[in-house]
Amino acid sequence: MTRHLLSKSSSRQSCRLRISILTGIGLIALLLSGGCSTSSTVVTGDTREPTDPSSVQIYREVPPVFEEIGLVQATSKGAMAFSEQEKSDVAIERLKEAAAELGANGIILESMTDEYGGSFSLGFGTGSYSGSGGASVGVGSSTATSFKMASGVAIWVP
Repeated sequence: MTRHLLSKSSSRQSCRLRISILTGIGLIALLLSGGCSTSSTVVTGDTREPTDPSSVQIYREVPPVFEEIGLVQATSKGAMAFSEQEKSDVAIERLKEAAAELGANGIILESMTDEYGGSFSLGFGTGSYSGSGGASVGVGSSTATSFKMASGVAIWVP
């Protein structure tokens, strides 16, 4: 009879652990997809009709003739990007989208920096007990996160 009760108790603990793990994974996904802004703009000139982000050119040097439209900034924060190149690509794509909304066809890239995004920790544990004693085990991990931030000047090049 005691064995039967322990196996039911163990089954309940296993079920609780699975529910805890699934709840934790759901909360992590919600936090990672959080509603933080990934780009910002400041209008400094005359805006135009929005352009196609894929047509926005990146300039490392100032073109000889251009009209300044605004300042743009974007991050890779919240993206499912893991390598430094993927993070850079996301930040540049978002920068182009922000500039295109202002009607720009170019961006003078001013900076691309690494920013600290906080840390991510995850741990799991389980335990069991009986009338004569108990045992538990747990495991956890923590890592720092980072993202790319790009900023530049949205321009119109005739």
